[in-house]
Amino acid sequence: MRRDRVLLGDDHALLVEGLRRIIETEFEFLGSATDGEVLVSKALRLKPDIVLTDVSMPLLNGIDAGRQIKKALPETKIVFLTMHADITYLGDAFRLGASGYILKGSTGRMLLKAIHEVARGRTYVAPELSRSIEDPRLRQAIEHGMVAELTARQREILWLIAAGRSNDEISASLKITIATVRFHRSAIQKKLGISGTAALTRYTLAHNSSCAS
Repeated sequence: MRRDRVLLGDDHALLVEGLRRIIETEFEFLGSATDGEVLVSKALRLKPDIVLTDVSMPLLNGIDAGRQIKKALPETKIVFLTMHADITYLGDAFRLGASGYILKGSTGRMLLKAIHEVARGRTYVAPELSRSIEDPRLRQAIEHGMVAELTARQREILWLIAAGRSNDEISASLKITIATVRFHRSAIQKKLGISGTAALTRYTLAHNSSCAS
């Protein structure tokens, strides 16, 4: 019996090895990519049934990579495995056509369940978030809130600013130049109409009450 073929996108070597062992118990593991650009390239070449990817990826974030993959390979299903318990990221994921969204704190059994559900043509959302997405106020916030005006990369940077990361640390974490960090930071402040690390942090906390650290 043919197993569904899974391609993994994550830049943490130890996590990739652990995920590979879990995935291989019930699926065909096609390999992994450590940045979003390589993930897109491998997906176009290997044509996986399912792409399992993090949101925060170097060079090209998981949201943008997933969008490119879905456009080129509409039959390929996208599942996000991430630390971001953020309704805005969740909204971005499903707007691009993703089928699943699961948190990195989940068990291996939950991960396999999510992949199986998606493989059957269903959607899967982490239990911690499933109730939240039914709240019409949060749906409205996704579509019309100020955070929705930011790009996926800008939301990543805003999250890291709120986590207390310096420009140098954000640059190293996302593998982008400090000049790029400063450019996005300036754009964030203009779009939100606020400035300064403290104000950005307060804004992030106020708009991401469901976020996990």
